[in-house]
Amino acid sequence: MKFDIYDLGSFTSSFDQLLMENFSPFWAVAIEMVIIGIAILAFYAVVGLYLVYAERKVCAFMQCRVGPNRVGPYGFFQTIADLIKLLMKELIPIKNADKLLFNIAPFIVIIASFMAIAAIPFAKGLHAIDFNIGIFYIMAVSSMGVVGILIAGWASNNKYSMIGAMRSGAQIVSYELSVGLSLVTIVVLAGSLQLSTIVEGQRDGWFLFTGHIPAVIAFLVFLVAATAETNRGPFDLAEAESELTAGFHTEYSGIKFAFFFLAEYMNMFIVASIAATIFLGGWMPFHVGGWEAFNNIMDYLPPVFWYIGKTAFVIFIMMWFKWTFPRLRIDQLLTLEWKYLLPINLVNILVMAFVVLMGWHF
Repeated sequence: MKFDIYDLGSFTSSFDQLLMENFSPFWAVAIEMVIIGIAILAFYAVVGLYLVYAERKVCAFMQCRVGPNRVGPYGFFQTIADLIKLLMKELIPIKNADKLLFNIAPFIVIIASFMAIAAIPFAKGLHAIDFNIGIFYIMAVSSMGVVGILIAGWASNNKYSMIGAMRSGAQIVSYELSVGLSLVTIVVLAGSLQLSTIVEGQRDGWFLFTGHIPAVIAFLVFLVAATAETNRGPFDLAEAESELTAGFHTEYSGIKFAFFFLAEYMNMFIVASIAATIFLGGWMPFHVGGWEAFNNIMDYLPPVFWYIGKTAFVIFIMMWFKWTFPRLRIDQLLTLEWKYLLPINLVNILVMAFVVLMGWHF
């Protein structure tokens, strides 16, 4: 038995064919878009809520505490209670704020992460759209989120918000270079920008292991740069409570604050998904060359379980970062990128290109 039995491409194709037979092409596509939109919206809400719960539990574990333990078993419904509280909170108008931009900013941040999720392959045949430039697309749309952050800081008419937004802009723009170059390193190895093709290329071994030392270096750089790009500790200078109150979202309340809060966790999920897809084989099971019995056992696990497990592993590492290291200063943050990570990335790409040219990878 192979993991091809879990190929969802045949199901999605038959469903598409069913709609095309019963509706006009316009309405068939419209119905598909609505279904996919609702599915992504529900997934976004559920994952975002329970990443907050996971963060609290991991934080408690690191600090020898219990964490949420009152609302539901083991505090499982605590984040739902928090969501209800935020929905019921008053939206406080800011007297001298630019009202149009102030209200649009949270939606820009949310929409950017929505668009990125659409291209992520959750299992074989289970992705909203499979671009042949998938990595380029995800990098492009995810970088739009910083526009919402800058607008939020400027439109709030608050010096703390403005400083937080400027810090966030400098941080995200800087670390996007390292994120992009670490992904380019694997693109050189895979020979494709298409995410499904990259995953298929890891059928006999994940790139983290088959790409030798350059792939390991790219993975480590990606983890550090992605943590910084999502404004998470120890790189959360944009929200430094001791300096800037809450940073760029200081003036936001209620559901608008919830949008920023949710987007941060979904951005963490997105970068963890990219790491799992590019470096750890995505939904591909773990195979060892020559171990057919072991490989067959691995094939029985559904691909979506592999994807979720790998993504959860990367998310745990990012949470571990946050609750282990102290916050950096802004000058240390930018020095790390421009003096260390960027040169390492540039050299690493050249080394990977040489390894691929010589055929030294597995």
